[in-house]
Amino acid sequence: MEKCNLCPRKCGVDRTKYKGYCQSSDKIKLARAAAHYWEEPMISGENGSGAIFFSGCTLGCVYCQNNEISHEGVGTEITPEELKDIFFRLKNEGCHNINLVTADHYMPLIKKAIDMAKCEGFDLPFILNTGGYLTRQFVTSLDGYIDIFLTDFKYLSEEMAKRYSKAENYPHFAKEALEEMVKMYPECVYDEDGMMKKGVVVRHLVLPGYAEESKAVLKYLWETYGDSIVYSIMGQYTPLSQNLKNHPEIDRRLTEEEYDSVTDYAWDIGIEDAFIQLPGSDTEEYIPDFDNTGVN
Repeated sequence: MEKCNLCPRKCGVDRTKYKGYCQSSDKIKLARAAAHYWEEPMISGENGSGAIFFSGCTLGCVYCQNNEISHEGVGTEITPEELKDIFFRLKNEGCHNINLVTADHYMPLIKKAIDMAKCEGFDLPFILNTGGYLTRQFVTSLDGYIDIFLTDFKYLSEEMAKRYSKAENYPHFAKEALEEMVKMYPECVYDEDGMMKKGVVVRHLVLPGYAEESKAVLKYLWETYGDSIVYSIMGQYTPLSQNLKNHPEIDRRLTEEEYDSVTDYAWDIGIEDAFIQLPGSDTEEYIPDFDNTGVN
């Protein structure tokens, strides 16, 4: 943390004294830790995924639905030992797994919590729920800690990555990170109830006006990884206008025609097993309350 180079930005900030680009110090900061039922079925199951929402983010997506925590820094600081206790509480509540949401920039501290939990017999899978903006070295360092990668693959276009996520080099690093994830878990493993225990799930959010970019992403993923990964084609884009005043072209809902054209394309190129979302997923009711539930 004294010279932080965890993410591809490598800002080198001493996070014991200052905040990095991610707007985070050397203390873990959470905004919610509770059962979450809106992930893919083999993640949420019947009892929910134990979702822990971390504050801060290494990206700068202008359309982020979790703006309160990613950009505004809402949350409460806790220690690794307190995080370990949250793991056990979520397990005791029946959650199927521990879902670390946007946790990349806290990983050295989270590893300490995982080590402590495993020393006490903790046995649920750990999920890294990430935007995909990771270095190759970062992913390899997670071997033995992360069981499931639930990763975004947002763009192939550097221009879009720069415009909408302030990270022109996103495509390069997303490709490298995904390659390492699949090396670690070349096939998905499920238990007898169909819950994922090991593997890689790749999410792609379709943006309004950019169906062709989505098709290019899916083509790349299919030609590179085939059935080694689980595909999740998301249509839940929810425009929060207060963040989009400089981007009026995406300040609207995704149309059914746009989304259908992308999912139809997926089937056409051979993707037969993918999660899609029903109409009505693009509402703010699916955005959690970041009110320190389960933290305090």
